[in-house]
Amino acid sequence: MAEHEHVRVAVIGSGFGGLGAAVRLRREGITDFVVLERADAVGGTWRDNSYPGCACDVPSHLYSFSFAPNPDWPRTFSGQTHIRAYLEQVADTFGLRPHIRLNAEVRRMRWDGDALHWEIETANGRLTAEVVVSATGPLSDPKVPEIPGLENFPGKVFHSARWDHDHDLRGKRVAMIGTGASAIQIMPAIQPEAGRLTLFQRTPPWVLPRMDRAITGAERWLHRQLPFTGTARRGLLWGIRELQVSAFTKHPNRLGLIESLAKSNIARSIKDPALRATLTPSYRIGCKRILLSSEYYPALAKPNVDVVASGLTEVRGSTLVAADGTETEADVIIFGTGFHVTDMPIADRVVGANGTTLAEEWKDGMEALRGATAAGFPNWMTIIGPNTGLGNSSMILMIESQLNYMADYLRQLGTLGGKAALAARPSAVQAWNRRVQERMKRTVWNTGGCTSWYLDANGRNTTIWPGTTGEFRRATREVDLAEYEVLRLRDTAKVVSVAEVAEVSGASEAKEVSA
Repeated sequence: MAEHEHVRVAVIGSGFGGLGAAVRLRREGITDFVVLERADAVGGTWRDNSYPGCACDVPSHLYSFSFAPNPDWPRTFSGQTHIRAYLEQVADTFGLRPHIRLNAEVRRMRWDGDALHWEIETANGRLTAEVVVSATGPLSDPKVPEIPGLENFPGKVFHSARWDHDHDLRGKRVAMIGTGASAIQIMPAIQPEAGRLTLFQRTPPWVLPRMDRAITGAERWLHRQLPFTGTARRGLLWGIRELQVSAFTKHPNRLGLIESLAKSNIARSIKDPALRATLTPSYRIGCKRILLSSEYYPALAKPNVDVVASGLTEVRGSTLVAADGTETEADVIIFGTGFHVTDMPIADRVVGANGTTLAEEWKDGMEALRGATAAGFPNWMTIIGPNTGLGNSSMILMIESQLNYMADYLRQLGTLGGKAALAARPSAVQAWNRRVQERMKRTVWNTGGCTSWYLDANGRNTTIWPGTTGEFRRATREVDLAEYEVLRLRDTAKVVSVAEVAEVSGASEAKEVSA
């Protein structure tokens, strides 16, 4: 990377969000951009998570870009290798490789208010950018709990997102910590080879059968020859999920039928009444992420599997001690304990207009205007930002909505004339988040009686969007200039009123879009 290189846009990350942003930039006619990736390949979480059994729980035709349909998905729910290959294909098909800088981890980003640009320090050089699009994603930095004595464990320890493929689990005493989306895929995959497999479960998840099957050659041929059939399939999958949203967001009491199906799923495989009771949640289904597996419960019923209905609290040599006092001997500890979701790690590296980091500004909880821009951080936006997550549908839908917002943000910047920046008004950020949090109050995520990774340290849901993907798309279709201050390059960077900008550029007054 050349010293003091300057680009119009710097994209951070090369998962779905980063590659999607790069494609959208090119489609908008913007070629002066780079994609900064800390690893040695693209793919984001689908590059990092390669554990046995890793797959997506969103149907393949919905878990892909609308502008890059793949008629050749081999299964209704795709595995990690196929999704990673799809992202590599996107990078090639849309000519993104020349823009991608691998092994270029961002160490620091600092807003220069005099020059109206971002100064970016990476692992292999410095550059400046007019706009930063952060697409680091919420599932990028593994979270390992601090367990007393763990550093003295004589065996092997790793996180599900950093799987050690060189370590042989055959005949080993393996402890699986956690019961999230990764753990329920890992358990059935490693159960046949482990000598003894112990699951440490703090809270049981609700698990529904995974209706997965191979997509036939005839179906794939049809999608190749008549692309509208693939589009129709995607639309049907989307529509079904949109109809389900109100049960999660407005009427959690309607989820009883789904709960009964989940209980039947347990009863089919778990005949031991005590184990069945241990695996049956006491909270409303949907409060935590609903998981999909047809193999999880059968694996737990195998004779070489134990379930400890308590979290791991201490490690004494090779003995693992649970909160209820249960002691288990282990040779390997695998953490399926999730990621830093509500405390976005990149936030420590972003220094805004006030000289404070984004992490400092978000110390009481993440919040952004329309899930994208933060007060005090001009010309900086995030993809998969606060309150843009989903509990029942495809994140790709939300990403594409955010890309629409990014595209209009850049268009609006282009109409201002001269060098300028857009800074989200604190009042607009607060108003947006008040509406989001007000809507959150009646959702299953807040009323369902559980503690989930959707909630931050203060118990506030800063992760999930409390509405349909259609609503979010409408709310992010265009940038409302009334929600922003405009910074101009003068003797000193000066705030210019939106009225003045409208007078100069002829920008029409944007209408308020309700959350």
